[in-house]
Amino acid sequence: MNRKYRITSKLRFTLFVAAAILCVFTAFNSLIGFNTVSSSSVDQYYQVKVQSGDTLWQIASEYGPEDADIRQIVHEICDINEITADSLEAGQKIIVPVYE
Repeated sequence: MNRKYRITSKLRFTLFVAAAILCVFTAFNSLIGFNTVSSSSVDQYYQVKVQSGDTLWQIASEYGPEDADIRQIVHEICDINEITADSLEAGQKIIVPVYE
């Protein structure tokens, strides 16, 4: 029992084949790992132990670039460490980004 199939709409057939090829290509790339992203730059941090009397402003001005806005650096340090400026305590260890 041989059935013969006929393409009734060339546009619909072409769109189906293109979508099928795209799905197979995407699945293949996902399995192989071609779509993974790697960065050539690695985030680097200093680990700073907070001394008695230290403030985030002092730490930001010490470790941040000279031409940067200190408020922005303080904000970044707070975001990275999930702290607020008033929750800084002596003996606490925080990480500070390395600015190049």
